[in-house]
Amino acid sequence: MMEDRRLAVLRAIVEDYVSTEEPVGSKALVERHQLGVSPATVRNDMAALEDEGLIHQPHTSAGRVPTDKGYRLFVDKLTTLKPMSAPEQRAIANFLEGSVDLDDVVQRSVRLLAQLTRQVAVVQYPTLSRSTVRHVELVALAPTRLLIVLILSTGRVEQRLADLADELDDESLAVLRSAVNLAITGEIIAEAVMALDGVPEAVEPTVRPAAELVCATLAEAMSDHRSDERILVGGTSNLARFGEGFDTTLRPLLEALEEHVVLLKLLGETGAAGALTVRIGHEGPYQELAGTSVVATGYGPEDQAVASLGIVGPTRMDYPGTMTTVRAVARYMSRILDEA
Repeated sequence: MMEDRRLAVLRAIVEDYVSTEEPVGSKALVERHQLGVSPATVRNDMAALEDEGLIHQPHTSAGRVPTDKGYRLFVDKLTTLKPMSAPEQRAIANFLEGSVDLDDVVQRSVRLLAQLTRQVAVVQYPTLSRSTVRHVELVALAPTRLLIVLILSTGRVEQRLADLADELDDESLAVLRSAVNLAITGEIIAEAVMALDGVPEAVEPTVRPAAELVCATLAEAMSDHRSDERILVGGTSNLARFGEGFDTTLRPLLEALEEHVVLLKLLGETGAAGALTVRIGHEGPYQELAGTSVVATGYGPEDQAVASLGIVGPTRMDYPGTMTTVRAVARYMSRILDEA
């Protein structure tokens, strides 16, 4: 019973500190929360929590504030993710489903995350290496010029032009299109590249030179990972509202927001789509950002994480609300990619 009460006191301290940005005293806890005990008992519980390293006193005669360890216990044992209301779900769905292409989906998502959480939002573009081939289209622009369109499971589209040595009639083009799609549709990129090697041998000798050129062009497109580390950041202006306690972290965080490699490391490795990761303070990869927390998850079609998204903010954040929002936006993005 005593352990449960102390956890209730810790929960109250975290919630009050997040909402007021002021150290929390025993009198305030008794007045704001139905703890069912006297201020003296709460003070004893706070002393025990302080001995365990879950809260600390920033200066003499002040109230208490949570430590990184306290936030971690709050997230692991005390946080309950509340389902979003129907109006909130409809608002997210309507905002994201109005997008016209993958770029628009990512841009809308980063704006939405920043607005809903009032934190800095970070969204990674789907990576090429984790994609599967959805379809390849070959379009004759001229008797000896082809437009090669590679459509991936993430909604990403790669286009290349190929100039043939000889003309290719409609029937031969249809045969080549069919052979390519038969070989690589549904395959992940690495396996699709290998499967292309067998396509020229699967068509008539007259079509083989065109097949070799098309397959080489597709293999090159699939090997182009230049955009795999593309990151979009939104809500940087939210940093201005975090107050004096965040001053020492502000500059290194602003510098980190300019380095995509740093942001990818902050987001961490993605697991299954929808699996949340919460890294608090010193748990992160950069000690100069120890005043920040990151809530992140993966997203992608068919529960396969092909990229990450999340928020970065001070350790003093609304963890339950932020976790719910990050998970909800990721799920809607995954659904859009499923339907693309």
